[in-house]
Amino acid sequence: MTESLPTQHPAFDLSGRIAWVTGAGKGLGKSIAAALHAAGATVVLTSRTTADLDEVAASLSAAGRGRTSVIAGAVDATGFAAEAVEQILATHGQLDVLVNCAGISPSFTRSEDVADEDWQRVLRVNLDGAFFCARAAGAVMLSRGRGSIINVTSVHASTGFERIPAYAASKGGLDALTKTLAVEWADRGVRVNSLAPGYFRTDLSSGLLDSRWGQRILDGTPTGRFGTPDELGGAAVFLASDASSYVTGTSLNVDGGWLAR
Repeated sequence: MTESLPTQHPAFDLSGRIAWVTGAGKGLGKSIAAALHAAGATVVLTSRTTADLDEVAASLSAAGRGRTSVIAGAVDATGFAAEAVEQILATHGQLDVLVNCAGISPSFTRSEDVADEDWQRVLRVNLDGAFFCARAAGAVMLSRGRGSIINVTSVHASTGFERIPAYAASKGGLDALTKTLAVEWADRGVRVNSLAPGYFRTDLSSGLLDSRWGQRILDGTPTGRFGTPDELGGAAVFLASDASSYVTGTSLNVDGGWLAR
């Protein structure tokens, strides 16, 4: 992938950009970080688990185009977002891109059986944490008059499915937040978009996809297959780069046709 970059359109080149990816230790966040790195960005990786981050950073460094750095922590922890941005500025001097990819979906339970603490935990990580990071990163970007924020939502931000009430609500809320921030910040040079994946095979989704529900999901996917994490990276590079310089407040669906049904 790195060798092919010089032949690509220069608008997709992220050389000189500093990109912060939350939830970068595994799954979709890891793949998005790899794609941004391959496009030339210096990538700041955050998640809860230091060992996961170190492994991703080592892998990206071996690929050899952009630089990487690591900040371990939970996006919903008090003060984490502001502290992370402060550290990014101290290390790199700027912040150009934020990808809010940290998210959880710990239960697959009928709505009437969802425990209060499970509901609150999902909303706290998936929505509150994303807002805290966007607010902290956005303040820096607004002061510079440029930047791109990408909120990773879901097809279930706009379509229903059983047994995921908190997850769907958090992603629907994040989609609405995306539109609000886009309207507020567009005239000051900061673009805010959402990236809405369908069903990709990751550690988060494998239990569901390998259960009896997996065939039902597959039957509802027009392409007839689940996505692979590396198929999301190109969309993230587009939204992060100048190739999408007139795109804000939109949701880019990467869902195998799920929302086209």
